Amino acid sequence: MDVTQARNAGGHEQALDLARGIAAYIDHPLVAGLARVIAKHPTADIANAFNHKQVACKMWALDELFESCGGRFGRIWVLGGWYGVLPAMLFNDARFDIAAIDSIDVDPEVGPVARTLNREAGDRFQALTEDMYALDYAAGRPDLVINTSCEHIADLRAWLALVPRGANVLLQSNDYFSEPTHINCVVSLAAFEAMAALREIRFSGELPTKKYTRFMLIGTV
Repeated sequence: MDVTQARNAGGHEQALDLARGIAAYIDHPLVAGLARVIAKHPTADIANAFNHKQVACKMWALDELFESCGGRFGRIWVLGGWYGVLPAMLFNDARFDIAAIDSIDVDPEVGPVARTLNREAGDRFQALTEDMYALDYAAGRPDLVINTSCEHIADLRAWLALVPRGANVLLQSNDYFSEPTHINCVVSLAAFEAMAALREIRFSGELPTKKYTRFMLIGTV
C-alpha cells in the first residue's frame, strides 16, 4: 500500500468511526444508514451527496412540499435519485406519511448504495435502474414525481410531456452554468417557470447559495 492509499484508507476509517459514533449518540435511522453506506460502499461519493448544500436544498424541498401538498402520499418517484438521500430524508421526517418511494436512476452503480441507505424502509423503498424517458408514468401512477436535477435535462418540456396531465411534480434547477454537466440551466425563477409551463403552480421560489441559486417549482403538469 502506497502513501496515498494509506491516507485514503485512514480517512475512510475516520469517517466510518465518526458516522458510527454520531449514530450511536443520536440513534437516528438516517445517520445509521450513512454509517452503513460508508462501511459497505467505501468508494461511493456519499460525502458529496450529503454535503451541506445538498442537504439544505432537500430540506427546503421537504418544507415547501409539506406546506404546499401536505404530508400523505401513496407512491413517490424520485428521478435522478442518485444514492437515495432524498427518500431517506422523506422517510425520516415525521411530517410525512408515505406508503412507498421509488428512487430511479440510469446509473446502475448507485442502486446498491441507495438500498443500503434506505434499508430500514424495507419494501417501502425501491432503487430502480431505469431511463426516465422510458418510464410508463400513466401505468405507474405515482402521487408525486420529483426531479431535483432539471439542469441535466436537455428538453424539460419534452420530458414533462411524458407525465400524465394533472400529475403532481416537484422540480428544481439552478443557474450554475459553469458546471460542465449542467446542460440546461436557467437564468431566473421566471425562466424556470416559463420552461416548465406547469398548469398549476402551488409553490415557486429560489434558494441562494454561495456559487449559484437553486430554483424550485411545485405544482401539476
